[in-house]
Amino acid sequence: MSRRNNRTNQRKQPQRRLKRGSRIDRLIAVLPVSHDTLRRIASWSIVSGVAALAIVAASWLGIPGAVGIAVAEEVGRAGFRVEQIQVTGARRLDPMTVYAVALDQKSRAMPLVDLNAVRTRLLQYGWVADAHVSRRLPDTLFINIVERTPVAIWQDKGQLSLIDRDGVFLEPVSAAAMPDLPLVIGPGADQQEPAYQRLMAVAPALRSMVRAATWIGNRRWDLLFESGETLSLPEGEVEAARALRKFAKLDGARALLGKGWIKFDMRDPTRLVARKPGGVGDGSITDPAGPAGARTAPVAGRDGVGEPRDRV
Repeated sequence: MSRRNNRTNQRKQPQRRLKRGSRIDRLIAVLPVSHDTLRRIASWSIVSGVAALAIVAASWLGIPGAVGIAVAEEVGRAGFRVEQIQVTGARRLDPMTVYAVALDQKSRAMPLVDLNAVRTRLLQYGWVADAHVSRRLPDTLFINIVERTPVAIWQDKGQLSLIDRDGVFLEPVSAAAMPDLPLVIGPGADQQEPAYQRLMAVAPALRSMVRAATWIGNRRWDLLFESGETLSLPEGEVEAARALRKFAKLDGARALLGKGWIKFDMRDPTRLVARKPGGVGDGSITDPAGPAGARTAPVAGRDGVGEPRDRV
């Protein structure tokens, strides 16, 4: 009987089960970091969240001046102040210039850093097409510079400058260090750079042959080719493009460049006149696209009598 009672009591006693750790505990156990490190990360996350809210409140929600500044300065003293500046995209622009602009603040407390003001000041530099400025808590300003690309050299009054496709001045350049870029010459030629790019797009075969382009009388272009010839184009963007397209076809059919001519004149869009050194061989050039035997009007004499002239 006693053995039966013992067996019955054993059945009635609840069996003890081993406690299993929670999934979170098991996950923490396999992480390659200590519990202390995890606690610090959690603390920084909480502080970062509070700082972010303070930044939003002080910068965007318009907390009254003295209160907002006091809150922002407290956030700064808690470790959220600008200590580092990370700059990307600046190849031509001196990074020290970016640092100087970013650090020119009344306060380096993160909530008080005026990101828009930093961007606006950076856009005043010719190389900067755009700038993206953001905070990286707790102590870093991240600045990404989008630079302009030089497409030409502008020469005016003996000064050489790099310009972009919109004619924006980038920086001076010396004659000894000129990059391999097209040269545009004359007052206002920089502002005509977009029109010049459109002009050359109509005759891509000639683009690499042009050494320089001179903007004449604020009205029209003279093109100087690598082979030494000058082509005078008419006024008006449409008329100049039409004339250049016609010249490119003539050169493709008859190889005008490099054949001893020194000047081609298309200022009168209805005719093409040409000149050789000393006036020898001056005359007309047949247009293969025109009627059979059609020729442009000739130039009379070595002094160019009868040649259309620029108005001053």
